[in-house]
This record gives sequence, C-alpha cells and structure tokens, in this order.
Amino acid sequence: MVEILAIKPAAVEGPVTTSLDRGVLRLTLANPPANALSLSVMAALTAELDRVKADKAVRVIVLSAAGKVFCAGHDLKEMTARRTDADRGKAFFEETFAACATLMQAIVSHPVPVIAEVDGLATAAGLQLVASCDLAIASHEATFCTPGVNIGLFCSTPMVALSRNVSRKQAMEMLLTGETIDAATAKEFGLVNRVVPREYLNQIVTKYAQTIASKSSLVVKTGKEAFYAQAEMGLADAYAYTGRVMVENMLTRDAQEGIGAFIGKRKPEWTDD
Repeated sequence: MVEILAIKPAAVEGPVTTSLDRGVLRLTLANPPANALSLSVMAALTAELDRVKADKAVRVIVLSAAGKVFCAGHDLKEMTARRTDADRGKAFFEETFAACATLMQAIVSHPVPVIAEVDGLATAAGLQLVASCDLAIASHEATFCTPGVNIGLFCSTPMVALSRNVSRKQAMEMLLTGETIDAATAKEFGLVNRVVPREYLNQIVTKYAQTIASKSSLVVKTGKEAFYAQAEMGLADAYAYTGRVMVENMLTRDAQEGIGAFIGKRKPEWTDD
C-alpha cells in the first residue's frame, strides 16, 4: 500500500519556498511584490522540479505565490540593466528566454501533475507559467494578460503556452490588445479550470491535489505523458500510440489491482508499479 507522507516543514530556497504535505509539494514564489521570473527565480524553480522527479514522496506539485501578484513575468529591470553590455544584452536575453523555455518544458514533461494556484495578476511570462501547468485554479480576484505589445515587446514566448490552452482567436485577442482579462473570462477562454472565492482558494487547490495524489502515481505519470504526446500527433498516429500505451498500462500491477478492486467493490491498494 502506498504511504503518503505527512507534512514536511517549509524550506526557504532563495526566491522560492517549498513544503510537502501528504504527497503534495508546494512551490511558492516568494519575491514579492512582483514575483518576477528573474534568471535566479527560473533557475530555482527548474532545479526544484528536477530535484523531485524521482522522489516518490512527491505525487503532485502546486505552484503558488506570496503577495498580491502571482507573477509579473520576466524581470524587465534585470534585462534592461544588461543593455550596457558590449553586445547590448543579446547574450543575456538569449540566456533568459532559453531558461524560461527550459522551465516551462520542465513543467509539461514532469512526471507528476502541476497545478497553478493563482491569486492576483499573472502577466506575460507569469501567464505563460499558468498556461504551462496541467491544471489552474484561480481566485475571483485573479487577472491575466499578455501586455508585451504595449511596451514594444510582443509576448512571443508566452504565446506558445497560451495558444495551446485557448482558441487562436482568443489568444490573438489577448496578444494584440494587451488588455487584462478577469478570472471569469480566463475560465471561459479555457486558461483556468475553476474560479473560486479567494478565502477558499488554498482549500480547493489542496483538495484537488490530494485527490490526484491518492491515485497510482505510475498511472498518472503514464497518462500525463501520453496526453501531451498524442496532442501533437495526427488522429491515426494518436490512436496507434495511445493503444500501445493502454496495452502497457494493462500489464502493470496497479491496473490489475485497480480493476480487481473495482470488480470486487473494494478500495484499491496502489504499489505504483
């Protein structure tokens, strides 16, 4: 039977704090007021995601933030300061956007589900962070935008994640106008799963996370990987691929246990293999 560990005290890791509670690892952006994705913040998040890949105690990850802003995107002050470099900042800009791409792909390819808990503004690369997560739950006060067009820097990299969450027309509306949308509109667009009162946000996200954490981690990992892989395929290839995935899934101990428990009308005991 899988043992889900109880609370592990929060640890401070520079601009990111971590805590583990019953299989749910919470990563909190802790550099308010902007919670900007500076190079050091992105490195800290990526390092933490990599660190727990093989940690069986971690079954779900929640991304949250301290303060009134979820994430204001890239640290524009940090980037502007590098314009005095000999190359006018080109190498640093390349490093920054590459680090951002690495972080977003680390979320998508991570073996456990990642949930964004959004309270406050998520803008530009901050919105990209939300869109890269598997699930996103927002408070009624949350807002979202891709405002790069307003400052002469089109949100081209946030566009990658945004356009994989919402329709093309809705993505282009956000990208071309730079206007802020409220949480209800974000849900209508498909950017977030649910919108809840601020006072219940943490409680509801925790419930979602612990529900997922109670499943077989092998099955969840298999499903997440297959979801993103088949989404990039044509119809026939997607069916052929997912058919192979289901055959392999059927041969696992947890599939045998889960189906047996369902037939026997009892609670399954997962072994994660």
